Amino acid sequence: MLARLGGRTFASLRHRDYRLYFAGNAVSFVGTWMQQIAAYWLVLDLTGSPLAVGALALVQTLPVTAFALVSMMFLIMVRVTDPLMPRAIFGVLNTLLFFPSGAVYPPQAFPNWMRAIASVDPFTYSVHAFKSLLLKNTGFEAIAGDMLYLVVFSIVAMTLATLLFRRTL
Repeated sequence: MLARLGGRTFASLRHRDYRLYFAGNAVSFVGTWMQQIAAYWLVLDLTGSPLAVGALALVQTLPVTAFALVSMMFLIMVRVTDPLMPRAIFGVLNTLLFFPSGAVYPPQAFPNWMRAIASVDPFTYSVHAFKSLLLKNTGFEAIAGDMLYLVVFSIVAMTLATLLFRRTL
């Protein structure tokens, strides 16, 4: 049975095109790793700061992670048949986005990396607008910037969702 399982596992390598694709990816991954190590080494050599190397790693990783999370949410919405599963996942993601919004803890006390997350988090602008209206008794002019960000964010998100989900009923 083990020989049969191994034969099925590597059956794709019998095709020449797949072998070329696999070899090309292997070379590409090695080149990417070499480039990343060279970039880290260069930053460490120029600055002498391990913190700068960590910041570079974060800047390289954050867009990929954000794209992966958005892609995961879209995939779940399209492919899951149980209507409770997307609700549960969105609940967890909303909780993770709600913490840096400033609703629980003031953003001025956040470390710099969390302030960067809060600056693009739409919950931050919603919470700021609600606090301004409810607690500070201000008018619309005080929350115009928050509302503008939320409208632009909504337009961009809805445009992307419409382009990515071309579904029919």
